[in-house]
Amino acid sequence: MYAADHQPPHFHVRARDGREALVVISTLAIFSGQLGKRELSEALDWAAAHRALLLARWKELNP
Repeated sequence: MYAADHQPPHFHVRARDGREALVVISTLAIFSGQLGKRELSEALDWAAAHRALLLARWKELNP
């Protein structure tokens, strides 16, 4: 997650090889990127359990 980032509220998931995907916090839908669902599954599971934390952090970084 980056400060002063664009809408919608999202977080970045980056693979070891540098590819990344942007995930919308409210829906956990893939906004853009090059990672498949299998590659994203662990991050999406974590995000589902911590969605409120992600949204709070987004609001701190992007007032």
